[in-house]
Amino acid sequence: GDRVAIEPGVPREMDEFCKTGRYNLSPTLFFCATPPDDGNLCRYYKHHASYCYKLPDNVTFEEGALIEPLSVGIHACKRGGVTLGSKVFVSGSGPIGLVNVLVAKMMGAAAVVITDLSASRLQKAKEVGADFTIQVKNESPQEVASKVESLLGCMPEITVECTGVQACIQAGIYATRSGGTLVLVGLGPDMVTVPIVNAAVREVDIRGIFRYCNTWPVAIAMLASKRINVKPLVTHRFPLEKALEAFETTKRGEGVKVMLKCDPTDQNP
Repeated sequence: GDRVAIEPGVPREMDEFCKTGRYNLSPTLFFCATPPDDGNLCRYYKHHASYCYKLPDNVTFEEGALIEPLSVGIHACKRGGVTLGSKVFVSGSGPIGLVNVLVAKMMGAAAVVITDLSASRLQKAKEVGADFTIQVKNESPQEVASKVESLLGCMPEITVECTGVQACIQAGIYATRSGGTLVLVGLGPDMVTVPIVNAAVREVDIRGIFRYCNTWPVAIAMLASKRINVKPLVTHRFPLEKALEAFETTKRGEGVKVMLKCDPTDQNP
C-alpha cells in the first residue's frame, strides 16, 4: 500500500561501479524501456525494492513521476559544479533543459540563460525561473556564445548542453568561461565536430553524464520541502488506454511533459 516512485535503472550485479557509488555506469544495468528491457506501460509492475522510494504524503504521484527527469538535472548540475553565485548557460529548452534551470536555481545559481528555437518553450523556461532567454535562428555558434556573454555580463562558468546538436555543442564550448565546465547531457550522433583545441587551451572541462545515480532521495526532499516546483512541466495528461495518443502528442512537439495516468481525473491516483 505504500506510495512510491521507482528509479528505472537497476544493476543486475554488484560490480566495481556499484561499489564506488556510480551504479548508473554498470554494464549490467537493467533500465526500464531501453531495449531489450521492457518498460512500464501496464497497470501492475514488479520492481526491485531498493529502487522504490516512498513518497511523503505531500508529494503527489505526478510529482513522483517527474523525479526521473528531475534527476537528470540534479546529476548534470552536480557534475557541472553549480553552486552559490554560479552563472549558468543551458542549451535547449525541452524537458531536460527546463529541469536543469530548476535545479541550477535551486543550487544557488545567480543567473541562468537558456536558448532554444521555440519561443513557446523559452516562455516556459521563464516560468520555471530562467533569467534570460535567447531564441536561436540562424546565428553561428560564436554569435550564440557572444549573446550569452552579453546577457550574463560575463562568460558562464558552467554550460549544460541538452540538445546533442553539433552546433549547440560548439556554442557551448565557445560560451564557457576559461577554466569552466561544459556538461554534455543531450545525445546526438556518435561523431561530432567540435573546437576541441579552443576548449583545451582554455582549460574548459568537458564532462558527460549517463542518466543519474543517487538522486531520488535528494529529489524527494526538494519536492517535499516545496523548494522546487515541477508541476508547470506537465502540459498534457492521458489515461493509460490512450498511450499511443500521448506518444503522438510528444512526437509532434506539442507538449513539454506528457503524463500517462491510470485515472486522469484523479490528481493523486
